[in-house]
Formats: sequence, C-alpha cells, structure tokens
Amino acid sequence: MATRHTIGLTGGIATGKTTIAKAIADRYGLTILDADLYAREAVAIGSPILAAIADRYGLDLLCNDGSLNRPRLGQIIFANTADRLWLEAQIHPFVHQRFLQDLPSASNPLIYVVPLLFETDAIALVQEAWVVWCSPEEQLARLMQRDDLDHNAAQQRIAAQMPLKIKCDRADLVLDNSGNRDRWREQVRDRLG
Repeated sequence: MATRHTIGLTGGIATGKTTIAKAIADRYGLTILDADLYAREAVAIGSPILAAIADRYGLDLLCNDGSLNRPRLGQIIFANTADRLWLEAQIHPFVHQRFLQDLPSASNPLIYVVPLLFETDAIALVQEAWVVWCSPEEQLARLMQRDDLDHNAAQQRIAAQMPLKIKCDRADLVLDNSGNRDRWREQVRDRLG
C-alpha cells in the first residue's frame, strides 16, 4: 500500500492557516484534518476533558449552557505557562487519536492543519511542513481584530507560541500571506501543480 502524503500546515496565531487550508482544499480537492476542530471536540459539553478543566479551575469557567468559556480559559492559560502546558497535556492525546481515526478516509495528499506542528509529535505524522507567514505587525493587528483583544493580550498569545521565524526556518515551504494572496497561491501551484 502506498504511503499517504500528508502536508502539515502550521504558522503563528492569526497568520491565516485556516483560510489558506480551505482555499487549497477547495482548489485541489484535498481533505483538511484540523487540529483546532479536534481540540474543540475534546472540550465539548459532557467530555471528560471539559470535566477535568472544570475540576481544576472551577465551574465559573463554564458558560450557562455548560460549554467552555474559551475567552476566560485563554486569559488563564496565556498568563501562566504551567496552566497552558497542563491543558495541552489533556488535549493533545485526544487530537492525535482523532487524526488517526480520520486518516483512513482522507484524500491523498491531505492537509493536516496543526498550530503546534513542531511543538508536538504531530511533525512525525507529516511528510512536508508548510508554514503560513505574515509580518509581525499584520499578525498582531489580525489577532486583535479577530479575537477582540487589546494590544497586551494579543502580544501575550503570540509570545506563548514558538516564534514564527523558527517555524519558517524548519519549514519545507513558507507561504507568504502578508497581503498579496497571489503570492502564496503561486507557491502552492508550483508545489501541487
């Protein structure tokens, strides 16, 4: 049986990973497996991971409907590395398992969108690492607008991640998403045909 070719798509927060993955999947008919969607599933109402989060931080971390208050949790985990690492230890094994479950039905090649591709064992699951890049100023502005964050809160979230430059240095392909969409589309076209 031929080995499935998996492209790991990563980048910094608010660099455009999801938008680019969708555009590539639509254009080339590829399946997207998205670690962020699996992570949301991990903390769904009634899940053991959500119960563990509520046990650790209290019921005030839940919304009235029993779902996770994600903005409140973000304030906690981006302010404290130990809390962020604890949460990642709860969620990453679930995400890994869900990826392996969905893999058999995915296209070949496929795109695995993983914000923490290099920071986790996910790098072992892919044959190529593509990093979505934009300028630090654009990243900050996009994050502030998207998540309605002030400058300090946005900087805190960016600083909690591996520096984008290090991800770019480790990438097989760096997709330039710094405004001109034609550039990254051309880069993908050169790679995928």
